[in-house]
Amino acid sequence: MPVPTISLHDFDNRRQEIIDELMDASTNVGFFTLANHGISPEDVQTAFELSKQFFALPDEVKSKTPLNGKNAGWEKNTQVRPSTGTADQKESIQLQFARMEGLWPADEDIPDFRVKAERFMRQIRDLSVKVMECFAEGLGLPLNTFTEGTVDPGVGDSQDVLRLLHYHSTEGKTFGSNFWRAGAHADFDVLTMLFQRDGEGGLEVCPGRKVVGDFGMGQNWLPVEARQDRIVCNIGDQLMRWSDDRLKSTYHRVRLPEGQESRGPRYSIAFFNQARTDSIIQGPQKKYPPITGGEFIAEAMAKNRMQSAEIAKKAALEDADKVASAIHFVPRHLQAAA
Repeated sequence: MPVPTISLHDFDNRRQEIIDELMDASTNVGFFTLANHGISPEDVQTAFELSKQFFALPDEVKSKTPLNGKNAGWEKNTQVRPSTGTADQKESIQLQFARMEGLWPADEDIPDFRVKAERFMRQIRDLSVKVMECFAEGLGLPLNTFTEGTVDPGVGDSQDVLRLLHYHSTEGKTFGSNFWRAGAHADFDVLTMLFQRDGEGGLEVCPGRKVVGDFGMGQNWLPVEARQDRIVCNIGDQLMRWSDDRLKSTYHRVRLPEGQESRGPRYSIAFFNQARTDSIIQGPQKKYPPITGGEFIAEAMAKNRMQSAEIAKKAALEDADKVASAIHFVPRHLQAAA
């Protein structure tokens, strides 16, 4: 089954049709793309230009706002996926509505960065409200189940994240067989909304995951076309749990360029809707025990750190350039299948 495209054109009059399409996509694939979504092409282009401005800065300038352990700040080549044992070939800056003290790039480096970024974040959040209300209605839950659980009413407990991503050029470089721009993973949020640039592809998805938290992946990877006029959306682990596994959080990855594809850089922008710190995540059938949004994120990040610690210890004993392009450490949970 291909990744479906869902048009939001004439939303109010087509609401039930759109809900049916969203539910079908989210229960069978876990991914879909949105067309006619209402965010203007000019605003999307402005966001990409802001991203390119930031990543063009010298590393010593970007490092003034380092990743802070609370899912905000800049990182480069530090994300090791437990599914692969290799470092993603990218850098990113993660921005939030809260917990951003000292983490906004300075106006002296990029004028009005915060103003422009927050404006775009609000646009995506407002669009996501429509989609999350459709999910609630499709599941037979109160309309505000996921919006009240994610959108900060002004108390500063939002955990939503906007992530600007820059995948490095691969021109003139060679890599081992298990290297990726982003290794296979499932998101641990409620709903991810991803913007891509035309022709900068590589995103692939693998439907078939059954329950939250497993490493089950099939062998059939579906490509997702890179189009700047569409938003790629996927269910995260929080919503899979919140829906008692009805809506599927699907593994996905970004492969390195192949064949005649461009070896140049790739830029994307992801918005992660996440449950507020004190929101309770529990589905109507109570398949899983209740957990707060804050606890969920803390557990997910701790699990990832523990799984990556073994890999990091091994990497420290090897030449850095070799680790970045030639060595693949097999994580313990995958060794039996290797």
